[in-house]
Formats: sequence, C-alpha cells, structure tokens
Amino acid sequence: MTTIVFPGQGSQFIGMSKDFYDNFNVSKETFEIIEDSTKINLKKIIFENDKDLLNITQYTQISIFCASMAIFNVLKNLLNEKGITINFMLGHSLGEYSALAASNVFSLADCSKLLKIRGELMQNAYKENESGMAAVIGIECSKLENIILDNKIDIEIANDNSPSQVVVSGIKKNLADSENILLKNGAKKFIPLNVSAAFHSKIMKDSENKLKEFLESVDFNKPICSIISNYSGK
Repeated sequence: MTTIVFPGQGSQFIGMSKDFYDNFNVSKETFEIIEDSTKINLKKIIFENDKDLLNITQYTQISIFCASMAIFNVLKNLLNEKGITINFMLGHSLGEYSALAASNVFSLADCSKLLKIRGELMQNAYKENESGMAAVIGIECSKLENIILDNKIDIEIANDNSPSQVVVSGIKKNLADSENILLKNGAKKFIPLNVSAAFHSKIMKDSENKLKEFLESVDFNKPICSIISNYSGK
C-alpha cells in the first residue's frame, strides 16, 4: 500500500525543490504551469528569497504547493515506471489542496488560482504578524480544551495532530499569556510556529466565506485514489 502525504504551511524553506527543478523536465513544466496561472515569479521567491516573500502567507502557500507538485510529478513518474499504485493521498491543511490536485480532483491550473486567492485572503484576514499559532506538546486535545475553558484563555484549538501534540491559534498576546498557564497544567513544551496568522480559527471566518464563492466556480473531478480528510481523518 502506497500513501503520499503533502506538507502544510510552516514547512517552507529557501531552495525547496530546486534539486528537482534542476534535474527533471516535469518539475520545470510544473513551475511553468503554476507561474502562468498565478502570474507570480515563484522561482525567484523560492530559490532566491526575494525580499523574504517566502514567509508571507500570500506567497507561502502557492510556493509550498508549487514545490510539492514539482516533487510529486517526478515521484509519480517513477512509481508508474515501477508499476506501483498510489492508494491514498492526504495533506496537512494547505497540503490537502496538494493532495486533491495530485489526485486530479482539481487541475493544476485551477488549484494554483485557488491557492493564490486563499493565500491573499488569509494574509489579509488580520493585521500582519499580530496573530499566530503554537504547538502544545504533552497534553491531549480534550484535556487542553478543558484547560482553555477553565482558565478563560482566548485561544482556539486549531489542529489535533496526535495524543501528544495539539496546535492552538489566536492573537499573539493571548498566545503568549497562555504559555505559562499551559506549562503549569502539564504541557511539556509550547512552540510558536513559523506562520504569519492564526489559521484554523475564527479570525479566518470572513476569508472562509469569500473563498467559498470562488470554489463554486471550480470543477471537481473524481479522485484517482482515496483522499483522507484533514477535517475528520476519514
């Protein structure tokens, strides 16, 4: 059984996928399609870090998607040559869009346009760098939820990654205020994440509604393999 997992926002780094771009024509073609669809010079952002744009949500999401697909298209060809079938695809948040594009639910061009809009909406959802996310290590989700409620902390659970790692979202001041409370209540670590806003939280609600309008214009196809949902794990 073969499963492909795609990364989410926060995994970006300068030069990601450049070795694939330099060595495989299909990776170059992937960059060309996505750059043509979005009118963004992604090679400059990803390979040269033009004015630190890679860490700005407006460009981070489409950059990670581009790098992911450039790598995936090479891997897909190699698996096809060996007669290996991909059974499942999934991805963390943004990575689910990569999984959907890789499984042909969206075309590469449509998903690129969608993620360009998604990044812009999420970038503008709140004042830049005044909200964020943090990983709480050592407390399972239901216990963490009770601690937040009991202490009236104004943060939200964003991702239930595992029994020992839960991600929270909120205004940076509220996140900072919550750190000592969580550590005193059993958290082993509190790690701020490399993201520029409080994703998967009420702060994104207006962006969600606007993105929904664009999604209605996108064609959805039947996936070529099973997709595991971010939302439910099913």
